[in-house]
Amino acid sequence: LVTHHQDREARTGGRTYLTYLLGTSVAFVLPAMIFCYLRSGGNLDFSPDGFLAGRLSGGEAAVLLLLLVFGFAKAGVMPFHSWLPGAMVAPTPVSALLHAVAVVKVGVFCILRVFTGVFGVDFLREMDLGVIISWIAAFTVVTTSLIALTQDNLKRRLAFSTIGQLSYIVLGVSLLSPGGVGGSMLHIAAHAFGKITLFMCAGAIFVTTGRKYVSQLNGIGRTMPLTMGAFFVAAVSVTGLPPTVGLISKFYLVIGTIQAERPAMLVVFLVSTILNAAYLLPVAYRAFFPRPFAAGGDDAVPPGFAWSRVKEAPMACLLSIAVTATIAVAGFFFPGVAIDLVALMVELVPGTGS
Repeated sequence: LVTHHQDREARTGGRTYLTYLLGTSVAFVLPAMIFCYLRSGGNLDFSPDGFLAGRLSGGEAAVLLLLLVFGFAKAGVMPFHSWLPGAMVAPTPVSALLHAVAVVKVGVFCILRVFTGVFGVDFLREMDLGVIISWIAAFTVVTTSLIALTQDNLKRRLAFSTIGQLSYIVLGVSLLSPGGVGGSMLHIAAHAFGKITLFMCAGAIFVTTGRKYVSQLNGIGRTMPLTMGAFFVAAVSVTGLPPTVGLISKFYLVIGTIQAERPAMLVVFLVSTILNAAYLLPVAYRAFFPRPFAAGGDDAVPPGFAWSRVKEAPMACLLSIAVTATIAVAGFFFPGVAIDLVALMVELVPGTGS
């Protein structure tokens, strides 16, 4: 799917994708799983207490934890993140589903299960190993947010945003607190609905206008108001502002830093949220409130709104965008089911019960 277009850029992206994901799996995860199997006496079944808890020294646990976190490169933790921006050469529906939701969420879910089912939260807290992963994830969050600010290609900007948001999840679980673990689980879903909406909006823009750069979007909200309205809703959700589900998950992550008594990580969350707003919200502002351009050219801004100039994306694009954007808002007003499921999981993990 990444190499779908079969041009040089697509093949380069596909090779990078294969190298990173397959290479880290073979080089890091496979040896780590063999070691787990031998050290646990032939058992690889997840356990609420962690099936390796009490079986490892501090040094062994640290090395094994790093191998597993970096080995699941789908999570995009630096320095094994470059495959994700390179994979943006894929068709936008592929980017939306795989690189905003399915593939990347598998990576962070695996890391979450490593923390809760392989080592156990109590054991990691006793060895003080969460701190190592916290700082790696924090560096990834801030760095990729700063890189996103510099990207003019809309899909690449969203790709670097995805890397940072994935590290929110890794950072949350590494806090080893009820709020941190619960917030990580919630953010898997919250980010998914916001980011898939953003990618599908980028695809709708490209299908309708052929434009793929942020600098080309001046005034596009006047001709594609529904698409760019959904983009704004999704940008607000990913930033973590009301009234969207992104606020719920980020609220729990912030609570997790307080419970873990990690003020430095609280600062990381707050600074990165400001950066999220800085690279996402101006896109919507540019679309609806552009600075005037000279007449003519691709970036010429229509003088005002008129229904006669509205040329929205095809209905199939709009329907999917509307569904995911609506869920991003509905999750804010009706978060009960998700919170109940997360609370159930947190209660089952020793060391995180509220």
